[in-house]
Amino acid sequence: MELSNRLAQIPDSYFGKTMGRKVEHGPLPLINMAVGIPDGDTPKGILDEFSNALYKPENQKYVAFHGKDQFKQAIVDFYERHYQVSLDKEDEVCILYGTKNGLVNLPQCIVNPGETVLLPDPGYADYLAGVLLADAKPQSLVLEPPRYLPKWDQINKETLENTRLVYLTYPNNPTGSAASQKVFDDTIAQFKGSKTRIVHDFAYSAFGFEHDNPSILQSEGAKDLAIEIYSLSKGFNMSGFRVGFAVGNKEMIQALKKFQSHTHAGMFGALQDAATYALNNYDDFLQQQNTTFKRRRDQFTAKLDEENLPYEPMTGGIFLWLKTPPDFDGESFEKYLLKELSILVAPGIPFGEHGRNYVRISLALDDDQLMEATERLLSISHLYQ
Repeated sequence: MELSNRLAQIPDSYFGKTMGRKVEHGPLPLINMAVGIPDGDTPKGILDEFSNALYKPENQKYVAFHGKDQFKQAIVDFYERHYQVSLDKEDEVCILYGTKNGLVNLPQCIVNPGETVLLPDPGYADYLAGVLLADAKPQSLVLEPPRYLPKWDQINKETLENTRLVYLTYPNNPTGSAASQKVFDDTIAQFKGSKTRIVHDFAYSAFGFEHDNPSILQSEGAKDLAIEIYSLSKGFNMSGFRVGFAVGNKEMIQALKKFQSHTHAGMFGALQDAATYALNNYDDFLQQQNTTFKRRRDQFTAKLDEENLPYEPMTGGIFLWLKTPPDFDGESFEKYLLKELSILVAPGIPFGEHGRNYVRISLALDDDQLMEATERLLSISHLYQ
């Protein structure tokens, strides 16, 4: 295979390698706890809107590169309604064909070769690819248990001064930790007046179990240096639609829009119509999603507590961060669970060096499967002794 030098330096995507692969497992029926999306169907009203939009003549042609006016207005209204954040729909909104595109493309838009980018460790694995594609220098932003929050006073001053971009993600994938508004206030204060910019991956925004998840843009001065990337995949059960958006700092948004104007010719109009309908009509559905996953979290962790299986506090998102037994790392424990219990999980190592002794468990399962998985996990509690 011929690869450019730049592409050759980028490791294969863990999820690209594993999604859809044939899984060989033990004798029990397979329970997939590695899936990274909620398990429910897309609401019927959104599907009906999408179906009807297919027949609109204007959606069978090119649309405006940077999105329909009504979609951008729906985004503005959604942020005002949920976060009391005012946005300019032309200057502070960028629609995305899946939020991963924005997260991976951003460094090429605003970071120069050799500049430092701080990546959360543990954190979403594919941020790294964007940094390497920009010929920038990735550096770990170590997040420590149990809360996995940044501690700016513990980072080398020279590193902070030389950082061009910081990635944050709360609720955190993979740890299930959530941030308070103070965390974002402190982050904005830390980098105010500097050259550093911030991107907050808000993919699991709908899932906050101790409190509603705040937007980083609610912090004073946030739009001077930060953008937030929001996904419709998780909260609205629309992962296959590949729709999201970035909002916030004008210069960063305009850079993303310029990049996109050279890489694709606008989002399919029917997708925009479906997304507009979702944002305008399904606030109650987001709350139902949160209630479902909080109940699953409570039931699942109560069972783990019976046998003292060690896990980190899950205060948001859809994942639980389970510590491996003493004689295992994440990869060997993943193989053990698949062979012995027919449970598929994600090893912690792809999420950063500080995930080495963990596995990520998704709660995107129906109640029967979730309880069956719990009983199987409890059967190996002796490994933790």
